Amino acid sequence: MISTLAVAGVTLAAGPRTSAHSQPRVQAGASTSSSANAQAHAPSDDEIRARTKQLLANQHDDDDALELYERVERHINRTGGANPRTIDDKTYRVVSTGAGNQKILLREEGNPTDTAAYARQLQSLKDVLATMANPNDPRAKAAYAKYEKRKRERAQFVDAASEAFTTKWVGRESRNGRDCDVFELNPNPQFQPRSMFQDAFAHTTAKLWVDRLTTQIVHGEAHVTSDISFGAGILGKLYRGSVVSMDQAEIAPGIWLPTHYQYDYAGRKFLFTFDQHQIIEVGRYRRIGPPKEALQTVQNELSTGKTFSDDP
Repeated sequence: MISTLAVAGVTLAAGPRTSAHSQPRVQAGASTSSSANAQAHAPSDDEIRARTKQLLANQHDDDDALELYERVERHINRTGGANPRTIDDKTYRVVSTGAGNQKILLREEGNPTDTAAYARQLQSLKDVLATMANPNDPRAKAAYAKYEKRKRERAQFVDAASEAFTTKWVGRESRNGRDCDVFELNPNPQFQPRSMFQDAFAHTTAKLWVDRLTTQIVHGEAHVTSDISFGAGILGKLYRGSVVSMDQAEIAPGIWLPTHYQYDYAGRKFLFTFDQHQIIEVGRYRRIGPPKEALQTVQNELSTGKTFSDDP
């Protein structure tokens, strides 16, 4: 849920917005001249609306493109506190199956997966892709139907964010080497949630860095400002202070995909509390295509017996 909430929050909401000419917030240490320059070039309401529309279109295109790329993800789980320590470190090859993703373990605690274990995982991936590449297979039909339902629900959640937040331009900053407009999103008091999950918007704020040249998300973060209860607190609760962020970069012409996620959140599911502190580093993007094309790639790899390496 926190992952979807972050995507909705940081995919710049197209709802009501405060005046584009409000005094921008400036980072500590920024010069007065920089503040004046940012204020002088504040975008108009019409410009913000146009850029919001383009940003959402770009993000939908990026989401569609992600389904055609495989990637390498390093998942690092840590303890909380001022001096966190790593408790789990795994690296995966992540391949889209057409109705989700399948992960192949490449490294655990720095040690590479042995050849036989890797081959077994690859064979399992090949079997899944073979099923998904056959549109007449009942299992593929069922999987695609469930996947499309999840996509529709996610789209509805993101669309609701366009009503749930007000948007404010707060200045310009350089982020990850890109010249960005910075926007703040705050709960819209006029929004009426239509589901238990949409109610979470009232407890969340977000901040977004948008590349001025391409109108793509460079960095986004969402903050839970008050506890979020589910089922009147019976099903669970997400605690105040939870934070999630992501970075994106251009991995192919016109295609921007995630390169970094960070999750720091705590909560309770039924009677059990949880505390999650995770960093996911993403790279080695390679277009592998829809299941039929991906299947050919995996079959070729199995026939050669060559083990995939997570090193560039």
